[in-house]
Amino acid sequence: MTIKPTGDVTGLPGPATSRSQLGERLTAYLDDADGALSGNTVRALRADLERFAAWCAERGLRPLPARAGTVVAYIEAMASERAPATVRRYVSSIATVHRAAGERSPAEHAAVRRALQRMRRRKGCRQRQVKGLTWTLRRRLMEATGDRVIDVRNRAILAVAYDAMLRRSELVALQVVDVTMERGGSASLLVRRAKNDPEGGGAVLYLHRDSVRLLSAWLSASGIAGGPLFRSVRKDGTVGGKLDASQVPRIYRAMAERAGLPAKIVRRLSGHSPRVGAAQDMIAKGIGIAAIMQAGRWKSARMVQRYGERLLAKRNGAAQLARLQKRG
Repeated sequence: MTIKPTGDVTGLPGPATSRSQLGERLTAYLDDADGALSGNTVRALRADLERFAAWCAERGLRPLPARAGTVVAYIEAMASERAPATVRRYVSSIATVHRAAGERSPAEHAAVRRALQRMRRRKGCRQRQVKGLTWTLRRRLMEATGDRVIDVRNRAILAVAYDAMLRRSELVALQVVDVTMERGGSASLLVRRAKNDPEGGGAVLYLHRDSVRLLSAWLSASGIAGGPLFRSVRKDGTVGGKLDASQVPRIYRAMAERAGLPAKIVRRLSGHSPRVGAAQDMIAKGIGIAAIMQAGRWKSARMVQRYGERLLAKRNGAAQLARLQKRG
């Protein structure tokens, strides 16, 4: 998709013009891409490019088309305060809007590639691991909740997210009709669309009966009979509209704080924490990588191995050799 240029971009505009031109092209691109990109991708692109435009405006630089030197300076500035993976995403977003606008991407310039390489050498490329909400932590968070409507909802959210290994966007997209009761008290859960399933092929997942009981308690307390499964809850207990994905990690952190977890653990909780924790529990119980990938709908083993690297290290060749040698 190509965006028609708007305004004069041959000279070096002032800060207001810089931000205006990028804003117009970004809006045109996102409008053209409506439906082709996920909501999370659109939000990330917009946030990344608005950040870049603001940084350029402060320095009187042109964000679109941006010179390679501008992007190099941006990489060096952001690398001092952001994780390498985040900076790489910023550069990818800049490249995306340039290609969409019919401009050559500055990310293709050798100087930009070298700047990214320097950043990787200085800071490394290892990403900080989120804290997994394993079964032990899940139970601790559950036990610390109360009897308010919001507590009933939070228990159901954590239980469903753990069993089905859901991403936060998948969790908030669930509808009441997506839950089907099975014999024995368990249930199947239809996830209609996922990050790695943008065309909506869907996946049917498993909910254990203890999670179903918690979910049923939420539906009873909230009076929800149809529509979005999880919704906002006001301080007075009134149930509101569909829950926003940004609220999911806040819910987990609030539960963790109430349970008395250390602040350093609370900070590491994210919307993926139940998903990570379930994968770690599976690895700890000796469940094979292929089965874990199927449960979490991963298409490669890379993320599973990363989530469980400490546990998997205890099973590698060196660990097995040490046990066979009966070393003390």
